[in-house]
Amino acid sequence: MKVYFDNAATTPLDKRVWEVMSEQLKMLYGNPSSIHHLGRTSRSEIEKARKSVAESIGAGTGEIFFTSGGTESNNTALCCAVRDLAVTRIITSPIEHHCVLHTAEKLAIRNKIELELVKVNPLGEIDLGHLEELLKNSEEKTLVSIMHANNEIGTMADIKTIGDLCKEYNALFHTDSIQTIGHFPIDVNEVNVHFLSGSAHKFHGPKGVGFLYINADHLIKPFISGGGQERNVRGGTENLHGIIGQAKALQLAIEEMEERKQKITEVRNYLKQQLLKKVPGVCFHGIQEGEFLYTVLSVSFPPGPKTELLLLALDIEGICASGGSACSSGSDKGSHVIQCVGDKEGRKTIRFSFSHYNTKDEVDYTVEKLAAMFENVPHTV
Repeated sequence: MKVYFDNAATTPLDKRVWEVMSEQLKMLYGNPSSIHHLGRTSRSEIEKARKSVAESIGAGTGEIFFTSGGTESNNTALCCAVRDLAVTRIITSPIEHHCVLHTAEKLAIRNKIELELVKVNPLGEIDLGHLEELLKNSEEKTLVSIMHANNEIGTMADIKTIGDLCKEYNALFHTDSIQTIGHFPIDVNEVNVHFLSGSAHKFHGPKGVGFLYINADHLIKPFISGGGQERNVRGGTENLHGIIGQAKALQLAIEEMEERKQKITEVRNYLKQQLLKKVPGVCFHGIQEGEFLYTVLSVSFPPGPKTELLLLALDIEGICASGGSACSSGSDKGSHVIQCVGDKEGRKTIRFSFSHYNTKDEVDYTVEKLAAMFENVPHTV
């Protein structure tokens, strides 16, 4: 059996999205910046997609800018806030994705901005009291960048409260919502947010395309120069068919959100129950009650003869999972998120992440293989 439990890294392309993109690839080839009828047709399709994406999060059409994906969107928000909006201080958390953390660190060095890390507890929750303390103790123009849901452990931030704190202390707010777009309802009119990032391949769209919401009151200069595309915010010929696919994928994700959530949650909870029943010493990272990223289950496995090579052993059995963020998979340092929230020495964390395509049969197969690997491990944590 082949099992794919790595949907937080990327999701399979929805067949209906592929059909739309495939049809347009055959018919639609004009450069959207050309003034002839083929170019105008391509431009019209991009603007239809922009309107669709904007409506999905309650934004104005002019507030959506298409990018190559989440990393570019996050980089644009941070770098341009410093360059164009007089930001001299960034507050973020130690468990952000590296495309935020590393960008903030480079800005601290290159642009001499102040960088502050808000405290998080062992469940990955933002210490809102500490955030308020950081905000009120400085007069520097500040950007707060906190992800909506952690991509490794699934803990969600209260972006409504964070946005309100930013408003109270006159700070800008950016949220990396890459794991939650298409999985949770998001309305930028209900959250005081100035920048919000999304990426199509996290909700069954194509890779290589994403978007950045930029509040209309805080427009920026081009992050990539060389053309007047994206209303002079991002130069370069648009990924026309990717943009069309992204809009279709997001439309489907929102229309089917509750149905997908029910299916995913059922499979996730079943995996959790079966692991507790059949694999000794497992425990879980992140919030497990209330609101959390239901597409992710971060499992800590006890020391054992196969623990260190657990991902490889699963792969041999045809099971795809990950040890953390796919963007850090080439690093031998381990997950900075797991290091921050804490885990006992010798244990191994595996992230299982789900889509509505996953089944209980896949869970049964996975647990069977895991149980065999830990058959003689003592029942200790």
